[in-house]
Amino acid sequence: MRFLIDFTPILLFFAAFKLYDIYAATAVIMAATLVQCLLIYKLEGKLPMMQKITLLLVLVFGAMTLLFHDERFIKWKPTVLYGALSVGLSVALWVMRKNFLKLLLGSQLTLPDAVWMRLNLVWIGYCVFMAVINGYVAAQFSTEDWVNFKIWGYVFPVLFIVGQGLYIARHLKETPDGA
Repeated sequence: MRFLIDFTPILLFFAAFKLYDIYAATAVIMAATLVQCLLIYKLEGKLPMMQKITLLLVLVFGAMTLLFHDERFIKWKPTVLYGALSVGLSVALWVMRKNFLKLLLGSQLTLPDAVWMRLNLVWIGYCVFMAVINGYVAAQFSTEDWVNFKIWGYVFPVLFIVGQGLYIARHLKETPDGA
C-alpha cells in the first residue's frame, strides 16, 4: 500500500506530461503530493520529515514553475532536494558529530555503530550522485528527456533501497527471543 502511495504522484506527473504539458504535470504533482501527504498522515498519524521537505519543495518549486511559466524550477527541484540532504547529512556527521540516520532509525534498527557510519556515508554519496545526475539531465537534455529520465531513473532509488536492505539485513542484531 505504501509503495503505491509513494509512487502515485510521479506516475500522475508522467501521465499529465504525456497527455498535456509540463505545466499541467506540475500542477498535478503538486496536488498529488499534497494528497499523498494527507494519506500518509491519516494512515501513520504523523508525517515523516522527508515527506514534509518533499512536499515543501514540490509546492515551492511547482508554484515558481507555474507563476513564472518556467519549467526549469520543477526540473531542478530534485537536485535541490538531494543536494540539501547530502549537505544536511554531512554537516550533522562532520560538524555536529551526529549520525542523523541513526538518530532517525536507531529505535527501529539495532545496528553496530560502524554500520550506521557506513550507511550515513553511503547516503551522502547517493544524494550527491542523484543531485549531480538530475542536474546534468535537467541542464543538458530536453524537458521530455528529463521527464523520461524521472520515470526510468527510478531504477536508482530502487537499487539503492534493495542494496541498503541487503546490507542492513546482514548486520541486524537478533532480539533475545530470536524474533
